[in-house]
Amino acid sequence: MRKSKGWLGALPLFVVYALVFGVPAIALLAGAFTSRGEPTLDNMRLSLQGGNLTAIAGSVQVSAVVAVVGAVLGTFLAYAVVTSRSGALRSAVLTASGVLANFGGVPLAFFWVATLGNSGIVSGLFGLPSGVLFTFWGLVIVYLYFSVPMMVLVMAPALDGLKPQWREAAANNGATSWHYWRYVALPVLTPALLGGVVLLFGMAFSAYATAAAMGAGTVVPLVTLKIANALTSDVLIGQENVALALSLDMIVVAGLVMAVYLPLQKRSTRWLQ
Repeated sequence: MRKSKGWLGALPLFVVYALVFGVPAIALLAGAFTSRGEPTLDNMRLSLQGGNLTAIAGSVQVSAVVAVVGAVLGTFLAYAVVTSRSGALRSAVLTASGVLANFGGVPLAFFWVATLGNSGIVSGLFGLPSGVLFTFWGLVIVYLYFSVPMMVLVMAPALDGLKPQWREAAANNGATSWHYWRYVALPVLTPALLGGVVLLFGMAFSAYATAAAMGAGTVVPLVTLKIANALTSDVLIGQENVALALSLDMIVVAGLVMAVYLPLQKRSTRWLQ
């Protein structure tokens, strides 16, 4: 009987989820498939045409580049930290990564604009080309600022899971360092590595405030900026339901991302025991 009533303790959490996620999701679905109170698929069709489709493609492109580059840089940094003999260095890097992974939005945009913008400190000192930050790769660099630390946090526990006995056993059997990484370490790290790539993709794909504060929409079309323009612009009148359809497109992409990430994360935790 006690076991059957255990769910009562989680009831407040279910209520919060229903209010915070359930009600907006229902409203979004209702708006995405209606127009002037009538059921229609026009909103979804428009969300996958013209500039809207270009914005989705632009977000996917930026997110893919950020995910791959951030995963590579974050993995190497995590390996350097994990193999370091300095406990203070490890604690400092992991603590900083925890802070920087959540540092975004307008403050991050201001930081980079003040550093590499047209009148930025570094741009002025070293004579960098005007507007170097306001390009595709400039946006990628800004996103990497919080993506690389997140990858460090993802990979550090996985790298800790590599037992020294595995390398010793491989060496005793005549394996080189390449063989060890190719046939032992890499298969163990692959779920965490791919899961990190998927996580970074989702973070970059859903980012809005940083790109909006930088005015990135004039250089790289992003779906998050497209949604904001459709909801708040005085020029795009009556596009609110199309914005909801774009939001539904993003939810579908995010759902696919999480469908890949969660099984990989679950599999990688086996090696952390």
